[in-house]
Amino acid sequence: MARNKPLGKKLRMARALKSNSSVPTWAVMKTKGRVRKTPAQRNWRMSKLKP
Repeated sequence: MARNKPLGKKLRMARALKSNSSVPTWAVMKTKGRVRKTPAQRNWRMSKLKP
């Protein structure tokens, strides 16, 4: 991948990186395990970002 990226792609990648974090442990404990996954989580192999 190029070192110099367009600003739009850079912002999309930063947003995807931030939203890809898992649910905090306290949230899992508070909901008694009902909430375990974030619907926004994505795997780098499964789905690609917009170029």
